[in-house]
Amino acid sequence: MERQRWHQAWYPVAFLQDLDPARPTPFTLMGQDLVLWFDRAAQQWRAFADVCPHRLVPLSDGRLNEAGELECPYHGWSFAGNGQCTAIPQAPEGSSLSQRSQCRSYATASGQGLLFVFSGDPASAEEHPLPLVPQLEEPGWVVQDTFRDLPMDALTLLENVLDVSHVPFTHHATVGRRENAGPVELELSSFGPEGFTGLWKEGPRRGKLGSQFTTYVAPGLMWHDLSAKGFARILTVVYATPIRAGECRLIARFPFQFASPWPARLLRLRPQWLQHIGNHVVLEDDQLFLHWQERVVAERGGRHGALRSYHLPTKADLYIRALHDWVNRYGGEPFAGQPLPERQTRQALMERYEAHTRHCHSCSGADRRLRKLQPISWAVVGIALVSAAWLGPGAWGALALLLALAATAAGLRIGSWLELLRYGSGRPPRNR
Repeated sequence: MERQRWHQAWYPVAFLQDLDPARPTPFTLMGQDLVLWFDRAAQQWRAFADVCPHRLVPLSDGRLNEAGELECPYHGWSFAGNGQCTAIPQAPEGSSLSQRSQCRSYATASGQGLLFVFSGDPASAEEHPLPLVPQLEEPGWVVQDTFRDLPMDALTLLENVLDVSHVPFTHHATVGRRENAGPVELELSSFGPEGFTGLWKEGPRRGKLGSQFTTYVAPGLMWHDLSAKGFARILTVVYATPIRAGECRLIARFPFQFASPWPARLLRLRPQWLQHIGNHVVLEDDQLFLHWQERVVAERGGRHGALRSYHLPTKADLYIRALHDWVNRYGGEPFAGQPLPERQTRQALMERYEAHTRHCHSCSGADRRLRKLQPISWAVVGIALVSAAWLGPGAWGALALLLALAATAAGLRIGSWLELLRYGSGRPPRNR
């Protein structure tokens, strides 16, 4: 019964803008390997078990054929959007196709720019509402989005983002300041099988920004809602999508309703891939120690025993207690009884390319463009230096030297960006 909460739920698996409708995309949800693909005939995204019923190879290594169907890479079996096998090239013409030739399909839906997949029986999907954020249906939001595959359990991520008191310390010099820390008096306004709501009356920065409201929609969505007078209404929305034990996909949204039009205009000037690099820095502030922390939790009895293992003496931990009350009463753990993978090295935890860049439309595009620009910048340096030597002293020679310096700076900056699209430094700004 407990496992049903996690195994009968809608989860966002990707932003629609990051999915390529011309090719299949693999994703793992609740330990089940899926292939996501766009069905041209129905104009709808599909999710199948990522295994061909013939010889059990991954369909995500295949292609979308001329008919717009999913084609297996091994023997060319083709599958329509309902999972039915439509062609077996090796079978004589007119052969009947048995039920065993069918692919297992999952229910899918789109909403608020996200593709959702239902983790359980597709027949019961309509009984469960999509976990959407009602506020985002209002007009006037400027939304910054990001995602990353994290080396931690979905519950570890939810604990972290529900914990409002860690921000001044963990995220000092990124989105917090130690001097803003103080007593945090949280209140619960509702609690039940569907989640809970809460209020931080004083709010962040010692009350300078106003009260903050928090909503947890079980099992994998939470958001904070803050109205900073005279500046903006700000949401922090986090989906924790379970991949497998010790791994989840973070889908984060930062919507703003600004009082003035100028901040929105400035935000739109910044390329999304540069925003994502900044998001990585914030995520890595706590990624290093949370990956280690959940292994200590596992050694001390797991999530069911967390309230006994933790020492939670203040109201600042009220949301953490509420989350574990929900786990113990209603939801259980997404991968109860399954061991965590081995602890990763510090360098492995800083990997960004597989965790994000390769799957992100903006960052992968920037990576390709920067890799083409880098040799051009070094070629310009060489040509400018040769030109400066040939022109000798004088205005034109000086101009050539300036061009060489500018191209060198550009080449170094490009190299830095390429590195940041692949790895973090592992040195949190709070400790620098």
